Amino acid sequence: MASVSTPFPISLHPKIVRSKPLKFRVLTRPIKASGSETPPDLAVATRTGSKDLPIRNIPGNYGLPIVGPIKDRWDYFYDQGAEEFFKSRIRKYNSTVYRVNMPPGGFIAENPQVVALLDGKSFPVLFDVDKVEKKDLFTGTYMPSTDLTGGYRILSYLDPDGTACNFLARAFYGTNPVDTKLKADAPGLITKWVLFNLHPLLSLGLPRIVEDPLLHTFSLPPALVKSDYQRLYEFFYESAGEILVEADKLGISREEATHNLLFATCFNTWGGMKILFPNMVKRIGRAGHKVHNQLAEEIRSVIKSNGGELTMGGIEKMELTKSVVYECLRFEPPVPAQYGRAKKDLVIESHDAAFKVKAGEMLYGYQPLATRDPKIFDRADEFVPERFVGEEGEKLLRHVLWSNGPETETPTVGNKQCAGKDFVVLVARLFVIEIFRRYDSFDIEVAKSPLGSSVNFTSLRKASF
Repeated sequence: MASVSTPFPISLHPKIVRSKPLKFRVLTRPIKASGSETPPDLAVATRTGSKDLPIRNIPGNYGLPIVGPIKDRWDYFYDQGAEEFFKSRIRKYNSTVYRVNMPPGGFIAENPQVVALLDGKSFPVLFDVDKVEKKDLFTGTYMPSTDLTGGYRILSYLDPDGTACNFLARAFYGTNPVDTKLKADAPGLITKWVLFNLHPLLSLGLPRIVEDPLLHTFSLPPALVKSDYQRLYEFFYESAGEILVEADKLGISREEATHNLLFATCFNTWGGMKILFPNMVKRIGRAGHKVHNQLAEEIRSVIKSNGGELTMGGIEKMELTKSVVYECLRFEPPVPAQYGRAKKDLVIESHDAAFKVKAGEMLYGYQPLATRDPKIFDRADEFVPERFVGEEGEKLLRHVLWSNGPETETPTVGNKQCAGKDFVVLVARLFVIEIFRRYDSFDIEVAKSPLGSSVNFTSLRKASF
């Protein structure tokens, strides 16, 4: 890593190859709801925790072929919503580990069947690349066509992946898209392209009879965004000169490197911040004026003590600001879903029981339930701004998992943790600092959005001290 002069470690990955087209098949093996009896021993099973918990069959079922996945998809998008979809089944099975179908299914995903891990103890197995495989699972049970990424399987779909996930066009390339042939079109082009990648997982608020067959049953044709993607590609190819020179030295084609840079910037970074920043404003806005005043006092007093300058050392002294950012990431992680395929037979533990998983089974985690686990966090379903202040608060950071790993760990070439983890936290803290340098408090209105939340400021009170 030290020998690479750019923050994008493209040298650390194998040659990217084209993915094979997806074939659709219907799974017809009978699926039965499990009881609590102990299943037959697996030949070789790796256990994730102690040996004190009783072993249960994994409860839940996948229903009838075709019908079961559609029913679960309708529950997820329309009849229950994501959070109640999972919570209702936790109540039904009295277990935070169970079998269920995950969207989209249909003709998009070959196999929607997963084992859901929905507590803070079982969820972290999804980060262990010795136990789970990550290839082609970046978006879950389906992989978007490589026609959307120039015919290449992008680094995020490889196993393991060290892609730098946070850099912006101006900061990284020294080029403002508005000053190029893109002009002001970039946000619209990116939004459309991201939609074509993620439409099987999104709801646009359309009537079910229109939206479900349009978005969740068949893949949208990549040809409809080919010209838009080409415009974005040309911008990156023309703007990323030094990085592409580095790619040449490393034996990576400029074409391949450009497609990966585009994905890292437009999908990981732009898409991630489009979710993170509005969610932060929503959570901080709802925390109330008392919290706003505390943040304003902390931020302004530290800056004043540094002679009016904002420094890295000063930022580290803003303990409440830091805690608020971590609490935002805990309460509403920007990427809620996590997938992994068991590499070998495993015994996975929840707080209450252990479950045998066979090699090849798909594991799924809904992160908001894992990071709001009441057996780990007090007042787990409340937004507590000061939660991570002080020594005891910092101990809880190992349960903050937004970056595809514990907050206390460091990204490496061998794991899938976001390479831009520390950068994201820094930018989020700067975002909070810049708000409360200028304003004492604010009020908001919140609406749903396909990606994150839509937030409007209804009032802003300028700084009075």
